[in-house]
Amino acid sequence: MQAMVVLRIRNAHKRKYALICLCIVGFIMYRYLRMPTTGWRLSRKVGLSANSSQFTLEGQPFHILGGSIHYFRVPRAYWRDRLLKMKACGINTLTTSVPWSLHQPNREVFNFHTQLDLEAYINLAAELGLWVILRPGPYISSELDLGGLPSWLLRDGSMRLRTTYPGFTQALNTFFDKLIPKVVPLQFKKGGPIIAVQVENEYGSFAKDESYMLFIKEALQSRGISELLLTSDNHNTLKSGGVDGVIRSLKLQKLNQKDIQDLIAIQPNSPTMVMDYWTGWYDVWGELHHVLPQEDMVSTVREILRRGMSVNLYMFHGGSTFGFMSGAVVDPSYKALVPSYDYDAPLSEAGEYTPKYHLLRDLLSRYNRGDSFPDMPTLHYREAYEPAIMYQHLSLWDALSFTEGPFKSLTPVNMENLPVNNGNGQSYGYTLYETIITSGGLLKSGDNVRDRALVYVDRSYIGLFKRKNLEMAVPDGKGQRTLSLLVENCGRVHQGRDLDKQHKGLVGDILLNNIPLRDFTIYSLDMKPSFIDSLYQAPWKTLPENPSFPGFFMGRLFAYGYPSDTFLKLPGWEKGVVFINGLNLGRYWSIGPQQSLYIPGPFLNSGINQVIVFEEQEGDYKVQFEDTPDLGMAVDIQ
Repeated sequence: MQAMVVLRIRNAHKRKYALICLCIVGFIMYRYLRMPTTGWRLSRKVGLSANSSQFTLEGQPFHILGGSIHYFRVPRAYWRDRLLKMKACGINTLTTSVPWSLHQPNREVFNFHTQLDLEAYINLAAELGLWVILRPGPYISSELDLGGLPSWLLRDGSMRLRTTYPGFTQALNTFFDKLIPKVVPLQFKKGGPIIAVQVENEYGSFAKDESYMLFIKEALQSRGISELLLTSDNHNTLKSGGVDGVIRSLKLQKLNQKDIQDLIAIQPNSPTMVMDYWTGWYDVWGELHHVLPQEDMVSTVREILRRGMSVNLYMFHGGSTFGFMSGAVVDPSYKALVPSYDYDAPLSEAGEYTPKYHLLRDLLSRYNRGDSFPDMPTLHYREAYEPAIMYQHLSLWDALSFTEGPFKSLTPVNMENLPVNNGNGQSYGYTLYETIITSGGLLKSGDNVRDRALVYVDRSYIGLFKRKNLEMAVPDGKGQRTLSLLVENCGRVHQGRDLDKQHKGLVGDILLNNIPLRDFTIYSLDMKPSFIDSLYQAPWKTLPENPSFPGFFMGRLFAYGYPSDTFLKLPGWEKGVVFINGLNLGRYWSIGPQQSLYIPGPFLNSGINQVIVFEEQEGDYKVQFEDTPDLGMAVDIQ
């Protein structure tokens, strides 16, 4: 009797264990059979192919539903959040560009750490089940200063960017020797998420060298890139931007039947892809905030999908161009870009869901025949902190002893050719040029101020040079006086055929009464973190009633508990730069459109945070924090 009881108990245990095992096996099969064609089921020998009218991934039909998010525009602490939100919208492929200028700030210095850890970013995409299309450049545009090319290339007076000019190809080979081995193991056929790599970017609109694109293609392949290669151009430059053996793709905002026919005519029997469907647009100082109506975006994406085309949304989430990294446009006249890269994208600059996001998620859900998407991650809390009262002041002139230099030169020297940063020149920020004058008269800049100069006599402001104000009166005075020009690089252009001509600072002579000024003392004010840190030793004074400008103003932001995202606003201030805990948030300018700077919570400490404002001309002595952004008055993209 006892034996029978034991047997029954054992059998009951066996049945219980068998049931648990069956449940586990069933769950695993459910998980993996429901997944898209992922690495678990793929042999990984063929990869992404374009040998028919539709892409295939390891022989299975595959539709690229892509979205661009730049790792360098999103705080690393938020990478996972932004990619999870992308995944929850139904996107299956992440695209990102690689900014050469950030990864190689000096010829001898490479940075692939912390915020610039590209391998970690790609591995995170893989962990979250996203494929990756990599855009390693070397030119990426992306509305970055010089299109993401490092400014030290311009120290070569004969430099011809984006050509097979030896000075350019040698520098590029050095960079690719560092970059490409990092991403080769992350390719699809090696078990990674990278399914395609873009060769350069929109070369058709530049097209100065017929052998250049072949050179870039071979530079990638010779270093081990073996996945599908593609190019991306506007419809009217598709031919000149392509290269044999590489799939061409389109950039557009409005779908035009003729554009698609042009693409099919150039490469029949190949998949069609819109590599950059622009979900919005960038903003420049002095204009309005550009938006693309949500209905326009969704109807265009719906039509792209209806035609069986693959698509990548540029941008899915724009983020912020922190620091001095924003580019500029020259057509029809020079205009610098704002630091916000919100782009009116489906995810806002601070990672908020927009109406575009919800409409897109609904569209992709129906396109995927009702497959359920992951839940949408909860949003981060945003805080309107108490204002930071500025309590200390440091005149620009008192900060000069903390710069690298000064340097003496008979004639003006442009920023890139200054003997700073171990012979790499100055990349960003301001440069101060000083010389002695003995009379007043008419001061002429010609077209030699790039891009804006505040002019002082004996440290008293007398006027402003910018691209259209080319002369000013210098008041008469006795004896020797110091004439100072504080010149700002407002951003090098990020596109166009004049990339070689993007030197900043003073690029030629300044004339006083038609005689060129000589014997300059030059200070480099690149305002890098090391410079801002060194200012803590400077002779700050309690804020006087009438502080001098330009100058640095210091205050404190108190964040209790776990710091939250916030938006910094500067009503009553004119133009300058803001630093939080030594980090450069970007420029502000009262002319707008942008009236707030995004501060991600991870940039803040619990407790006291140092706020430093460099203001050129007029300050209000307090900085405000709100829980909503202000990107300015909006206008529909035409």
